[in-house]
Amino acid sequence: MDRKLEFIATGAGIRLDKYIAEEYPEFSRSYVQRLISEGLITVNDRPAKGSLKLNVGDRITVLVPPPAPSSLLPEEIPLNIVYEDSDLLVVDKPAGLTVHPAPGHPSHTLVNAILAHCPDLQVIGGSMRPGIVHRLDKDTSGLMVVAKNDAAQQNLSSQMKARSVVKRYSVLVQGHLSPATGTIEAPIGRNPRNRKKMAVVSGGREARTQYRVIKYLDNYTLVEVTLETGRTHQIRVHLAAIGFPVVGDEVYGRRSPVLKRQFVHACHLGFRLPSTGEYVEFNSELPPDLKEALERLSLL
Repeated sequence: MDRKLEFIATGAGIRLDKYIAEEYPEFSRSYVQRLISEGLITVNDRPAKGSLKLNVGDRITVLVPPPAPSSLLPEEIPLNIVYEDSDLLVVDKPAGLTVHPAPGHPSHTLVNAILAHCPDLQVIGGSMRPGIVHRLDKDTSGLMVVAKNDAAQQNLSSQMKARSVVKRYSVLVQGHLSPATGTIEAPIGRNPRNRKKMAVVSGGREARTQYRVIKYLDNYTLVEVTLETGRTHQIRVHLAAIGFPVVGDEVYGRRSPVLKRQFVHACHLGFRLPSTGEYVEFNSELPPDLKEALERLSLL
């Protein structure tokens, strides 16, 4: 039986297929395009093309057919499981591990590891992203929640869309960030000069980032970042936009002499358990490479 999703567009000038893929991380853009080609996605009750540019207030309806058999293969990749029940698991993802397969990267991902741990995991939202309800960049470490069944996936996705999931990150930036607390509110979209990068652009998706300074280290600042929205590369783009790029971020900043990857760690995750509604929280300490970077900087 098809699952029906209905929601209202909040951004203008964004392609329909891109908008849905960003709103529902469990759907790949190619999967969304297939649903569109099969007439399973409508805008204001009319069939639409993936290239349709949305207006604020457009009513989008998505019919999701039952999952097809997965072509993914389980791989015995070590998982740091922080919590697990019959509906979900919370994992502490290491830096360097891609979340889900993509063209050019078909294996050795978090999804492959989860399939080895949960062989009967239902395939949700297309065959390439079973259980995925949010993402972390490949070189970002820290906490992620993964659904084990369709009901849990829908529940967690609804919490994400309602912005009731609490996601905090430990981030080190270049420079002396001031004031000590603040909110960055700036729309994010594709960089018009480099489509592989994101940027603060007029007409982009709404994006809000809160930050709180934890410690100053010479010309660096350790901050705790709380995401109110979940746009691609949001933390890195927002902090670079106000002049304080993330240490080690070669895309939006520059190479670091003390770290081989960006200093972003998902340190805190809070949400309600789908089965009981109980609010739970999980925390993750900084991994060794980030601790070592802080130790080196404190001695400069």
